[in-house]
Amino acid sequence: MTKLCQKMIDEAMAAQRADVDTVKKKRGGSFVVSDAKSYLSAVKKMKPAGAQSKAVFSLHTDSVKAHFGVLEHLTSTVRPEDDPYVEHYQTPVIMEILYDEDPSFRKSVTAFSKAIRKAEALVGKEAARRYAGFYGPTCVVDFALIPGSTSNVVNQILKTVDIPTTHKQAILASKSWGMNTSYGFGDVFAHEVEKGATLADAVKAEIGMMEKVYDRPVDAQADLMDSVGMNSFDARKYMEGYRKKMEGTVRAAIDDDVHYANIVTIPAYCVGDIAHHIAQSTFNMCKDDVIMATIEAVADVMDATLNAAVPSFKTEEDVLTVATGASASAAEYILELDGFNAIMLVDLLTKRWHNYVQLYPKRGAAAELHNCDFMDMLYRGWKYVDQARRRQNGTDGLLKPKVSGVAVDLLPVHENEVLMNPQRYAYPACAITVRASAMLRLSDYPCLLTSEPVTATLMTNIIALHKDVPAAPARICKNCASAALIDFRHQYCQWKCAV
Repeated sequence: MTKLCQKMIDEAMAAQRADVDTVKKKRGGSFVVSDAKSYLSAVKKMKPAGAQSKAVFSLHTDSVKAHFGVLEHLTSTVRPEDDPYVEHYQTPVIMEILYDEDPSFRKSVTAFSKAIRKAEALVGKEAARRYAGFYGPTCVVDFALIPGSTSNVVNQILKTVDIPTTHKQAILASKSWGMNTSYGFGDVFAHEVEKGATLADAVKAEIGMMEKVYDRPVDAQADLMDSVGMNSFDARKYMEGYRKKMEGTVRAAIDDDVHYANIVTIPAYCVGDIAHHIAQSTFNMCKDDVIMATIEAVADVMDATLNAAVPSFKTEEDVLTVATGASASAAEYILELDGFNAIMLVDLLTKRWHNYVQLYPKRGAAAELHNCDFMDMLYRGWKYVDQARRRQNGTDGLLKPKVSGVAVDLLPVHENEVLMNPQRYAYPACAITVRASAMLRLSDYPCLLTSEPVTATLMTNIIALHKDVPAAPARICKNCASAALIDFRHQYCQWKCAV
């Protein structure tokens, strides 16, 4: 177990370092696709060990190689407005490969599409609730089953369909971690209502869009890209090229009895570092020294904590828990250096959201997605840091939050010269919100804090040991900050009854 855990940590931190080091080197400059070669190189070094499935690892590594190769062939760069979509082209292709390889799965998806049509009342209720702000800030493509999310609605419909459970699980996974197309539930409904459609007609339009996402996912994604004006490259040519490179990999995964839910999950979740995390938008944001330092310090905390904890890990899941808990603790701790905490930020961002939705009722369905991720991360970190402060009880020494009994090493925060000298980045005598303001910028883009390169790499390692168990969506209570602290909506979560 020690060797496996060390391997997992090495692979995960290599992915994180590739992103962070490249961003630091290139920040303020112009992004080209070849900038992501550092991440590609890190991924190429990933290898299965022991009982880990080679086919599962190939879904990850081959997808990244295919994504990079096809993207580099089609374009030299990706404009910021188009980079959020680069991890949404893979699952539509994988789904259609599965349709062709397994007619029984295609039949199950068709049955699910018919069930969407029959669920007019449910779709209407959920779409209206989202539009009216009933659920508050919602991660519409959440990796769990948060109220108001696409996964939540899909799960409710799937419970009414008589198809194999494994197929239900694959369909559900494809719109959680799988990110099948860029569509988020309720978007068509909201725009139709704003254009003057009746509520009944808006519901019908929403149903039509949801059907299309599953029935013809490649066409759905291509048409969505047309509608938003994506012009960095030809989306249809991308998906055509990606399919050619991935067909053999998917067949090998089927032959290895990898659960379809994992087949549709892994290829998409691992490619976002190329032209999304290593991207122009990140280069622009990280021109700010304090933002860059925050990302670096959190990565250093994860690294130090994980490597020190290797002898204590009992299971592969422990590595993921400690990794995400350490990053959450570090982010919360940095926020608290300026006298803020998660509770304050959740309150602020929730109140702001209610104003925002009134100002911009036609906002994109994913507008508050990262705000939700950010709040959840901070709230989790606050619980660890708060307990550490209680244990410390006024005594001297560096705070030591604990995640599953593992001490989080916060020393890298204090060793970061930028974070420890905020007076250099504002009016010196009044530099008391510098770190918090940087953190607020990151509330719109916390991907390298949470951290997605780390979680994607660790999840592949974990799934490779449990290939027949659907890893997505998370079948646990996330204790969502937006549901736990402000709005009372836990009762609308679906985690206990996930298919």
